[in-house]
Amino acid sequence: MAIVDLVMPKLGESVMEATVLKWLKNVGDTVKMDETVLEIATDKVDSEVPSTAEGTITEILYKENDVVPVDTVIAKIRTEGDSEAAIPEVKAAPSVETQKATPAEEVKETPAEVISSQINKGTGLRNSSNARFYSPLVLNIAAREGISLSELEQIKGTGNEGRVTKNDILDYIAQRGKSDAAVPATVVKKETTAVAAYETPATQTSGNVEIIEMDRMRKLIAEHMVRSVHTSPHVTSFSEADVTNIVLWRDTVKNEFEKREGTKITFMPLFIEAIVKCIKKFPLINSSVDGDRIIVKKDINIGMAAALPNGNLIVPVIKNADQLNLVGLAKQVNHLANAARSSKLKPDDTQGATFTLSNIGTFGSLMGTPIINQPQVAIMAVGAIKKRPVVVETPHGDSIAIRHMMYISMSYDHRIIDGSLGATFVTAVAKELENFQPREF
Repeated sequence: MAIVDLVMPKLGESVMEATVLKWLKNVGDTVKMDETVLEIATDKVDSEVPSTAEGTITEILYKENDVVPVDTVIAKIRTEGDSEAAIPEVKAAPSVETQKATPAEEVKETPAEVISSQINKGTGLRNSSNARFYSPLVLNIAAREGISLSELEQIKGTGNEGRVTKNDILDYIAQRGKSDAAVPATVVKKETTAVAAYETPATQTSGNVEIIEMDRMRKLIAEHMVRSVHTSPHVTSFSEADVTNIVLWRDTVKNEFEKREGTKITFMPLFIEAIVKCIKKFPLINSSVDGDRIIVKKDINIGMAAALPNGNLIVPVIKNADQLNLVGLAKQVNHLANAARSSKLKPDDTQGATFTLSNIGTFGSLMGTPIINQPQVAIMAVGAIKKRPVVVETPHGDSIAIRHMMYISMSYDHRIIDGSLGATFVTAVAKELENFQPREF
């Protein structure tokens, strides 16, 4: 007989903690190998944690809604096997006494630079002076709001072992925003760049109404959208594209394409292919802002906004889209879309996007003004494809013809993308779609 530790699994390179949503097993219940024990959630996706052994649950260490760091023991399972059997070793966080403090003369980075470097690496940060760990999400918010490491250390954490959670730092920003508002206009705080957090005004309800409580994902989306509008000055540029060549080509090859490649050819991979080509011409579109620095991303990872059955929105990511041909893009688009609809996305599937595309035409909308997906600096929306009479220029003169037309819009961060670049990029994507050359498979 042996006791096996069930640990919170690592849910992706940059995911350092998860929330316990629901325990499916109780103390005393028997579990089989790989049987689901509990459901957990990160900021993006929900996942299931399977049992790593067959036996009986003897102890559950965390309650529902607790935020738990990865590699932390969350339950114990008693097995009927040999007591000498190997038990997974869980490394405890080093204590303050066992950690070596970094000599002051060896520290060459300022707190802000430390935070920025850790965000770029996609990892967390453990401060050697007090052994406190900060997750990538907390570091990202801190960098965006101009919070230095020394200031971060003053925030009281409500997480495990006093860790600062997302709610802790957002509450701190809200209170700091209120404090800043009380400072006279002649007084300027050098390191404070945060905008006071948005607060929904209290409303009085009367009459025949229905009150619906936001679910966890809707709350996260709401916070993300409001924070984006407060972070980036949004500007939106529009263009339209004659996509007749694409529509006719797809109608011709879609049956043969699905038969040969085992997947459907939709318009989405064709749009992504055009965007990737234009990003290579205008790399500043594929960047982010870090204080007064512009970080141009060499990897082109395209996020594709997808609607979930419950009405919420999620953005799975096609990694290294510039390295995929049209067949590869089609397979990735369909795989991620199906995974999103069936709630089978992995945490890594929603991480690392550098540019986002939203196909609002799927719902019949002609055009829209999308909100930037932070920390990106641009997001594009494509509307419904409609037949319209348009003027067609030919070497023999102008004529009116029925063409398949589509509006394109792009919202961008006016801190670093001016109207000339934004409009030029949207136009370039439109021209790329119009100049589509039919190809054989």
